[in-house]
Amino acid sequence: MTNRIFTTVALGLLAGAFAGCGPQIKPVDQGIRDKVLLITVGAKIEDLDPHVVTGVPEHHIIAALTEGLVAEDPVDLHPVPGTAERWEISNNGSVYTFHLRENAKWTNGDPVTANDFVQSFKRILTPALASKYAYMLFVMEGAEAYSTGKLTDFSKVGAKALDERTLEITLNSPTPYFLSLLNHYTWFPVHIPTIEKHDGMIRRGSGWTKPENFVSNGAFRLKSWQLGRKIVVEKNPHYWDVATTKLNEIHFYPVELETTGENMFRGGQLHNIYSLHIDKIATYKEKSPDELRIKPHLASYFYRFNVTKKPCDDVRVRKALAMALDRDSITKNVTKGEQMPALFFTPPGVAGYTARARIEENVEKAQQLLAEAGYPDGKDFPTLELLYNTTEGHRIIAEAIQQMWKKNLNIDIKLENQEWKVYLDRQREMDYQVSRAGWTGDYPDPNTFLDMWTSWSQQNQTGWARDDYDGLIRKAAATQDAGARLELFQQAEEILMEELPILPIYIYTRVYALHPAVKNWHANVLDHHPWKHVDLEAKATE
Repeated sequence: MTNRIFTTVALGLLAGAFAGCGPQIKPVDQGIRDKVLLITVGAKIEDLDPHVVTGVPEHHIIAALTEGLVAEDPVDLHPVPGTAERWEISNNGSVYTFHLRENAKWTNGDPVTANDFVQSFKRILTPALASKYAYMLFVMEGAEAYSTGKLTDFSKVGAKALDERTLEITLNSPTPYFLSLLNHYTWFPVHIPTIEKHDGMIRRGSGWTKPENFVSNGAFRLKSWQLGRKIVVEKNPHYWDVATTKLNEIHFYPVELETTGENMFRGGQLHNIYSLHIDKIATYKEKSPDELRIKPHLASYFYRFNVTKKPCDDVRVRKALAMALDRDSITKNVTKGEQMPALFFTPPGVAGYTARARIEENVEKAQQLLAEAGYPDGKDFPTLELLYNTTEGHRIIAEAIQQMWKKNLNIDIKLENQEWKVYLDRQREMDYQVSRAGWTGDYPDPNTFLDMWTSWSQQNQTGWARDDYDGLIRKAAATQDAGARLELFQQAEEILMEELPILPIYIYTRVYALHPAVKNWHANVLDHHPWKHVDLEAKATE
């Protein structure tokens, strides 16, 4: 993303958006009057195809455009009826029967059918599409076999349209978090006739996601998409629950630079900024506490190691790098947003799980390990490239870690900044040595953090694989006893922390600014805000 150019462009776009309203009216005030929410999403949008994307920015927009079988309660995110008005679960917990709403429609007026879901599942599991999130459907009977090409007959996969409005899903085994899992966009339906028309069943970037072609079934529909600048969604008149939808439009701005977003917020051009710059936290605490939000977040900030490239192929090097950090100093002096130093990967307290595995912070042992790996006092250690995506926060953290590794291990680190798309592409292609990463839980269960390091996960992107680790995750998926299941996760995370294909740094908090006029915006650990419930209300005195 051309961030410096965007600074000027974004300001101009917002200023021009309400040009007819008179110079005295700020965009946020006009937005309140017109029920138009103006927010940032943190990065350039790669795509709006729910079966292709993997990023958090895309999630926020897709969640406005598309709805799955179930929805989320706006306060605590427990599963509530969505496109399915009700469901039954078999006595053994493995078969779910969903009954779709009679008035559920696509934006072109077509009814949403059970077969729409079946064909959508088939699309995301088709090997040729190479969906990075296909593995999330592997809880479904036959899904993994079909996705890996071992099964070619999709009728043997556990997704059946019993009739136009009745969908049956059969799981490999009872899955406690299944209903929450259905709220991930991987499970959302797409309008198959539209995708087929644009040759998009197995081809990415086919054009079906352009505004003039896009057909969806959510509370909002796609109005416009200015690449790299702004995405506008508007209330969908065909949505089954349109009476609940408060906002007329949402404008999503992909502002990567936190300083740009904060300037726009302070200038009355945004109702929300996705992330507040580290240096602004203290100011907001003092002067604008009603706008500051610091909330727990089910997410981990970490670095990936490419274990296929030297020197990160040596576990002793990875351990040395992990042990040579002072995470408490990073969270207190660098990030300053009440983050928790992470000596483990899975955020604590997820469905009763807190990892017992711990990384030891010990500079002397780190130096010994580096010497054992052939680099005493950092001698002959190759310059290590650390890849990160454009935001000031990632850069500041990388600089702090660069200094710690220089001081404690006497090694040199080259920082490599790339815009979002290039950064993602390089991770996928394993074109890095160390890479900045973050992972937000897709549902409130430790599995969403631990199954991504299996050999079959497209989210792994480290080159690391262990048969015993894979076996523990598979066993956990088939284990009914809650305590035994959590113990399997403990054993898996112990392997992960011993091998360290990743370097945990801290557990996130969400630190952002929100205009007081934004209502029904409830803080939660997944940072999900079901858009049909969000509203804008001016103060009574205004």
